Amino acid sequence: MMLKSIFVFYRDGFKNMKLGKTLWLVIIIKLIVIFAFLKIFVYGESLSDLGSTEAKSTFVLENLTTR
Repeated sequence: MMLKSIFVFYRDGFKNMKLGKTLWLVIIIKLIVIFAFLKIFVYGESLSDLGSTEAKSTFVLENLTTR
């Protein structure tokens, strides 16, 4: 029962919001862009892209020792 009243409180609050909806939209877009940038440029090469276990172990060892 309390969970339903909390949900109704937030639902009604978001219905009446004007600037807040825009700010939440900007925050969500920024998070998507940041995660896409990190995925492509920082974490582009992953272990699943490498074939053998020797290549995977070399990749992990190089990344652990260079940082």
